[in-house]
Amino acid sequence: MKRSVFFQPADGWVGDLIPFEKDGEFWLFYLHEDRSEPKPGTSWNLVTTKDLTQFEDHGVSLHHGSETDLDFNAYTGSIVTDKSGVHHLFYTGQNPRNLGPDGAPLQLVMHATSTDGMRTWHKHPEHTFGAPAGYESGDWRDPFVFWDDNKNLWRMLLAARHSSGPERRRGVIAQCLSADLMTWQHTEPFWDPRRYITHECPDVFAWGDWWYMVYSEFSETFTTRYRMAKSPDGPWMVPALDSIDGRAFYASKTAERDGRRFFFGWIASKEGNTDHGPWQWAGTMSVLEALQNPDGTLGFSFADELVESFWEDVPVSLSGALPARLEVPDGYTAMVSDEELPQQFYAKAVLDITPNTTECGLLLRSSHDGDHSYVLRLEPKRDRLVLDRWPRTITGDAQWHVSGDVPFDVELERPCNLAPGEHTLEVIVDGDTCVAVVDRQVALSARIYDLDTGRIGVFAGEGTVTLTELEIRQRTDN
Repeated sequence: MKRSVFFQPADGWVGDLIPFEKDGEFWLFYLHEDRSEPKPGTSWNLVTTKDLTQFEDHGVSLHHGSETDLDFNAYTGSIVTDKSGVHHLFYTGQNPRNLGPDGAPLQLVMHATSTDGMRTWHKHPEHTFGAPAGYESGDWRDPFVFWDDNKNLWRMLLAARHSSGPERRRGVIAQCLSADLMTWQHTEPFWDPRRYITHECPDVFAWGDWWYMVYSEFSETFTTRYRMAKSPDGPWMVPALDSIDGRAFYASKTAERDGRRFFFGWIASKEGNTDHGPWQWAGTMSVLEALQNPDGTLGFSFADELVESFWEDVPVSLSGALPARLEVPDGYTAMVSDEELPQQFYAKAVLDITPNTTECGLLLRSSHDGDHSYVLRLEPKRDRLVLDRWPRTITGDAQWHVSGDVPFDVELERPCNLAPGEHTLEVIVDGDTCVAVVDRQVALSARIYDLDTGRIGVFAGEGTVTLTELEIRQRTDN
């Protein structure tokens, strides 16, 4: 059995990640999701990796509290190191039995420290604090702490909500300041756009001349977004493509190593392990590498280490040699391999798209004729990548009961620049998980449950596309 591309513990699922780089190794703390009932408390577990391809699961790192403790659930936070080398862990304490004045469970900022290199943690319940007046007491979570050289202070950002205002637009990134990491003073909000329900898992970092703010929102598209500015105090600019991925990749937070910035998040599982099942909280870990464009905007792609871990060619036979021209000005055509692909593989297709082409892309786990498959479809006229599938849900016996009025999984639509010319579509498939990347700029993660075997194909519709390169590789290690 090949090792998994996407980490998931044997006894649960991966929730919010708290990445930390230590001595060249990524320490990836995560909320351990146990779906048994009644729900046990939530702990921070730890997995480490040096190369982003091999992971060591260390189990529980920060234990949750008892049923009477304030941190029965130990939710998301962050870790920093002070000048003496002590690690400080800030997290969200929550207990469904500990209610605030509005009847919602209180969310509290809690503190723990480690003097042995994060192997053990000592909790400091005396440092616990909740939301001040003017904020909802049940939304005061995900403390993110960073050092500000200009202010000579530690700054803590929090996912919070104003206690008044339109219900859907009370979200705010609140802020507290500290000189010693022990006592915190509430101050003006860090970001107050009055746009979302809330901004989960805030993260801020500097890269070159730019500062970036990352947050996750579930008000409109349930995704992780970023903003950019020349200062940590803003004003924050909205990049043209401001999301990290689509619906499936959530709560992403970042860590840097050797000048490279990585976004760690989780790909949500689906209820019932079916394509049409509702998205669930938590899933499997995934990582994208950010690429800083000349204008400061970010592209997202696979880390080179991950791509290079697929090194053995998978030979496939298409109906023609490369370059292969698919010319269908008023129709549709597809080339499908003779061979079925393994459950785990990496594929790269370079497609030269002529002007006015409606669609092209890859078929995954396809039938021999290309009709039944998952579809990674580039739509140049709409500048987007979508994940589609056929068949969709069958709703009856009639010919038209095929859900043809459901265009695709709309939450998996990703805007991208598809001007005429060459474009590179990469994809990694591992079991029921799939991540696609266009031009090392735009990422789309997805679950693919219903079709578990099949071939690979290339297609074009209403236009002309030339397939100039097609690579398919797999891992061979155990």
